[in-house]
Amino acid sequence: MLTVDFTRFPVPRDTRVLDLGCGAGRHSFEAFRRGAHVIALDYSADEVTGVGAMLAAMSAEGQVPAGARAAPVRGDALALPFADDTFDRVIAAEVLEHLPEDTGAMAELARVLRPGGFAAVTVPARLPERVCWALSDDYHNVEGGHIRIYRRDQLIEKLRANGLELVGQHRAHSLHAPYWWLRCLVGVHDDDHPATKLYHRLLVWDMMRRPALTRTAERLLDPVLGKSIVLYLRKPRPRPEPPARSPTQAGVTTDAQAVAAADAAAQAGTDALAARAGGRTPEVERAAR
Repeated sequence: MLTVDFTRFPVPRDTRVLDLGCGAGRHSFEAFRRGAHVIALDYSADEVTGVGAMLAAMSAEGQVPAGARAAPVRGDALALPFADDTFDRVIAAEVLEHLPEDTGAMAELARVLRPGGFAAVTVPARLPERVCWALSDDYHNVEGGHIRIYRRDQLIEKLRANGLELVGQHRAHSLHAPYWWLRCLVGVHDDDHPATKLYHRLLVWDMMRRPALTRTAERLLDPVLGKSIVLYLRKPRPRPEPPARSPTQAGVTTDAQAVAAADAAAQAGTDALAARAGGRTPEVERAAR
């Protein structure tokens, strides 16, 4: 299940992509299928191992275009092991709500994204998340769980403060919001409850078959009940400095011009004095020459 819409967030072949907080790897796998050079980074060693195995299997089975590359990396979102301006695309899907220092992670995301590059950032939407928190403490009071609920404008402002400009947004996964409300009611960790098992089968069927009925329902419900906010952002290119104007272009007299003008004036004065001394006007003097 993809949260980032790759039709709105194009990843051409040979694009350098960082999947920051890759989790189980869903967005890494999609970018790899499109021929990108993918780094799947996560803090969890188990996630990195699992994603690495899947990426290797995709390559071995010929599921990716020739030349595509991918590597799993264990790393910290607050200290990314990459140089400035390394990546063309950065994805951070359902990551920031887990991090105590979210602004530090945003700064690192912006740092490694090249000028002109694009980022996709997703977090749980405010209304569905508030319902989950109200229904169950276990939903968020777990190690590594959600520690904040974002307002959309708050998140956008934080990202702008780190040098990213918003270019698009939408919500996604409205059919998943009731599933999580149901899990919060019957027990977040109860995977065997008949109600949640039935709803889960519905979601799997929807993802595999993508029938028109549920696609239409989700398109209508997403703006209101979408479980995730999806933001698309761009790191602006530096504005070029205007070309320096020469003093002459700027209407300023240079030192050399001033000296030449002074010499000419002095010579004219000398000529006039000499002419008067000889009883001739400057005009006559010039004619005599």
